[in-house]
Amino acid sequence: MFAAATKSFVKQVGDGGRLVPVPSLSEADKYQPLSLVVKKKRCFLFPRYKFTSTPFTLKDILLGDREISAGISSYQLLNYEDESDVSLYGRRGNHIVNDVGINVTGSDSIAVKASFGVVTKHEVEVSTLLKEITTRKINFDHSLIRQSRSSRKAVLCVVMESIRTTRQCSLSVHAGIRGEAMRFHFMDEQNPKGRDKAIVFPAHTTIAFSVFELFIYLDGAFDLCVTSVSKGGFEREETATFALLYRLRNILFERNRRVMDAISRSQLYLDDLFSDYYDKPLSMSDISLKEGTHIRVNLLNHNIPKGPCILCGMGNFKRETVYGCFQCSVDGQKYVRLHAVPCFDVWHKRMK
Repeated sequence: MFAAATKSFVKQVGDGGRLVPVPSLSEADKYQPLSLVVKKKRCFLFPRYKFTSTPFTLKDILLGDREISAGISSYQLLNYEDESDVSLYGRRGNHIVNDVGINVTGSDSIAVKASFGVVTKHEVEVSTLLKEITTRKINFDHSLIRQSRSSRKAVLCVVMESIRTTRQCSLSVHAGIRGEAMRFHFMDEQNPKGRDKAIVFPAHTTIAFSVFELFIYLDGAFDLCVTSVSKGGFEREETATFALLYRLRNILFERNRRVMDAISRSQLYLDDLFSDYYDKPLSMSDISLKEGTHIRVNLLNHNIPKGPCILCGMGNFKRETVYGCFQCSVDGQKYVRLHAVPCFDVWHKRMK
């Protein structure tokens, strides 16, 4: 009966699908803010998840004895009173009958009345909690962590908000026959024993809650999955290896991109340099052969090995040459290597 009432409450209040009804009155006190629950998928036939309470809070699974400083705010949400008819031939009706053991002889429907009164919402200050967990680590030796880690279907969650009653509340169920003009024709004179059932539960009982999933890394750090897109769980060895390879691949791609950009810029510079040389032709005689100009020489004749041209042999493309000039010097070297054409003339043209 309690589970049916909390499901009806969540269905009517909504909250974008984040609210979860408390399944049992005996476990209602275990769904408080910062409590831990385990989320498991029932099976592939049932898309909904099952939430199981635990006797632990978030602080219990963290290293160190420091308390969690995130505060909890509360405010009134609404005043909830509900009366509804449930068919005995539906799943919900069968669940209520099995739950409360009501006598349904001669009945086709059940009237359920839930009087929760004013309910309050209690929620954790998310921004404060997110700042605090950046310096905290998970204790992998905790029994709850070991058990959850061994199951690939289990996801640890933190209760972030709970909805509670503020006064003593009642739930009542009555079996009857659905009428045409009124809700039920109550057969008081023929009412068998056990046709009515009612329960009363105390104030401050949790009737619904919402959670954030935890994603726990191999080094003990963890994240709160604050959106429905992000999923919780434990980082696996293969997942960490794949993530490392993915990061290395991105680093290599970025490095190659920078190299290619540098090559492209150097190539554009050389193209501009050589086009300037060819666009502005010199006189019929080579500039290097004019009187008083520098002379190109074959460096091999002076026991100097072949090497990269100082003008176009830098960078990744090592364009080498055996020619050079002894009249020029760079970085303390008493000669420079230059291709005979056009680097030799371009170099000296720039030096003027």
